[in-house]
Amino acid sequence: MEGRPPPNLSDPAELAAYRRELRDVVRGLRLGSVGVTIFGAAIALLRAQVWPAIPVLVPLVVIALGVMLMITAIAFRTAYHARRMRGD
Repeated sequence: MEGRPPPNLSDPAELAAYRRELRDVVRGLRLGSVGVTIFGAAIALLRAQVWPAIPVLVPLVVIALGVMLMITAIAFRTAYHARRMRGD
């Protein structure tokens, strides 16, 4: 990324290429956060229908962790975009 000029977002071809580039930034973290959140929802569903002995706090903490991971991924991607637009 260092030394590359910022993309010309008014050019449709460069815009499409930059969107693909942005899509790959911290992709694993974003997908992992969705997975953790779905896992928390599954725990909540399991607690509600099958296993009420699971404390209420467990699914809430797992879902909150997934949300925090997503917020972190958004922050990383936003920082990447800002650096890229500066040409860093």
